Amino acid sequence: ILCLQEVQEDHYENQIKPALQALGYQCEYKKRTGTKPDGCAVTFKPSRFSLLSSTPVEFYRHGDTLLDRDNVGMVVLLQPNNGVIQSDPSSFVCVANTHLLYNPRRGDIKLAQLAILLAEIGRLSRLPDGSNNPVVLCGDFNSAPWSPLYRFLTTGCLEYQGMQIGMVSGQETSPKGHRLLTSPIWSHSLGISHRCQYESKRTDEPFPSSPTGEMSHLTVEDLATKASAASNSSRIEHSLKLQSSYRHRLMPDGRPEITTCHSRTALTVDYILYSSDASPSLPGGRGLQLLGRLSLVGQSELKEVNGLPNQHHSSDHLPLLASFRLLR
Repeated sequence: ILCLQEVQEDHYENQIKPALQALGYQCEYKKRTGTKPDGCAVTFKPSRFSLLSSTPVEFYRHGDTLLDRDNVGMVVLLQPNNGVIQSDPSSFVCVANTHLLYNPRRGDIKLAQLAILLAEIGRLSRLPDGSNNPVVLCGDFNSAPWSPLYRFLTTGCLEYQGMQIGMVSGQETSPKGHRLLTSPIWSHSLGISHRCQYESKRTDEPFPSSPTGEMSHLTVEDLATKASAASNSSRIEHSLKLQSSYRHRLMPDGRPEITTCHSRTALTVDYILYSSDASPSLPGGRGLQLLGRLSLVGQSELKEVNGLPNQHHSSDHLPLLASFRLLR
């Protein structure tokens, strides 16, 4: 499975897609909204996976001053082709890919974009018993390791009371301006709760569903009460139990790993996150077990080759690669 960002549309149609198809890949692509010519792609081998659904995710919302940027994501639901009973939903794998806003001073926008993506992942990966299919979340999050946004992804919770908007992504050590996050971060009209789940009516899901799959009898008053409770909270949450495939520090000296290095910055902003609730030692344990990853380098090694891009590497980002075992 390949997750690519900043894929220019004409390059994709004329070069990347034909080349990958010749190698046996199926390609799903979502161009950014607006005038920017690039987007996100998720490609996989049909010999290994069957595509159950492909959902492009747009973060732009007309008339919403917070969600007025053209970043996008893509979420696909895949089933391994290995003789598993086709009707068994617990064998599915949810793969998501995104490129969040770059602007270091707009952590509020990044969190709102992320909430939309997490809500869509939750909708597509949720099983009838309330648990989730294994999830792989890839992308350029324009956020550093151990930043508040990273902690939110990997702990499932962020207490943001009094937090500077420019501190959310950790891209700058001394962010300019002192604007603070306010509650709620995103508008109730978005229809996403502080738990990053859909709570309003959707065209493809006529009524909100309970974890058991039964119809929920939520009234307008119920939704208003829930929205009011969320607005009084300075906490956002998600339940995907994600962790990073990388440790973000190089052994043995603990230097930071670098995924992008150019004139403005040298840090990690790209991630392969995966759901970590697998229990290999327990009977019936299911999920993803990390087997290995491609090593990254530090800033000193990249300086030796004049940063990125250079004559040997045409991107300003390094590739990440992880290998997993799917437990069912």
